[in-house]
Amino acid sequence: MADMVDTAFRDVPHELIELAQAFAPVDGSHATAVPGLQVLRLSAPGAPLPAKYEPGLVLVLQGRKVAMMGTRRLVYDALNCLVVSVTMLPMAHVIEATPERPYLCLWLYADAHEIGSLVLDAPETTAVQVTRGADPSAACGLALAPTTPELLDAALRLLRTPCDIPVLAPLLRREIFYRVLTGTLGPQLRALAVADSHAQRIARAIDLLKRRFVEPLRMDDVARTVAMSPSSFHQRFKEITRLSPLQYQKQLRLQHARGLMLAQGLDAAAAGHRVGYESASQFSRDYRRLFGAPPRAEVRRVQDVVNSDA
Repeated sequence: MADMVDTAFRDVPHELIELAQAFAPVDGSHATAVPGLQVLRLSAPGAPLPAKYEPGLVLVLQGRKVAMMGTRRLVYDALNCLVVSVTMLPMAHVIEATPERPYLCLWLYADAHEIGSLVLDAPETTAVQVTRGADPSAACGLALAPTTPELLDAALRLLRTPCDIPVLAPLLRREIFYRVLTGTLGPQLRALAVADSHAQRIARAIDLLKRRFVEPLRMDDVARTVAMSPSSFHQRFKEITRLSPLQYQKQLRLQHARGLMLAQGLDAAAAGHRVGYESASQFSRDYRRLFGAPPRAEVRRVQDVVNSDA
């Protein structure tokens, strides 16, 4: 395994790593001038924490990270990129990083319209076919794909020409997602772009939950909104996200509340109320189950880590 990882590191162009480090000179997530592109850098492994992965591509240049959804564990590194087809809420953490060789990855976000437009233009015969009888609409919203030299080359050209971003970035973004679409996960992405497929209906339901997570929505009503029966909706939703619709809504609430406490200094009761909790004690119990500590203690721990790194 060590030999495979070493080979993968050698396959990543040194210039691409240097450009990524220039965009991310310190730990954290760094926006770039390229629309939808962020560079993430971390210098040490971390503890598993709930995360929010928006649709797009995660291309690791150095280090290794794990995303867990129930019993499913995905390890992605320079050998395998991560494709996110709908907004996912895994437990995730970096497992390989040092100050000398930090974890570095490119996050390239995409929306359904962008992927759908590319699907319409790309010949279907270019996609690698899935196993006979498999249902691509039931695939999980997180999946691994091999990192190819063509993909790395397109990413290098995307970072190399900042002055040409207005003209070239849209073309290079399109090339990158074309490389993904014509690979092993092509059928899965195509399923999301097919009108009225189960995958697309679940994607619409997820968008609705993201917009209205504070509201006391009835999941049967959500199912009817996306033209699915309640039983089919719950089954397909869990196949794709590895969470029930109610669990998904709860995690959206708790993650948003955590952001409010960290960014705005709200106390637990106020943050819980802001995201739709009527009971402060219930909010505290749910928060502790998800993040491993009561709200005040967990937020203080994060703030202490940030302050020590400053």
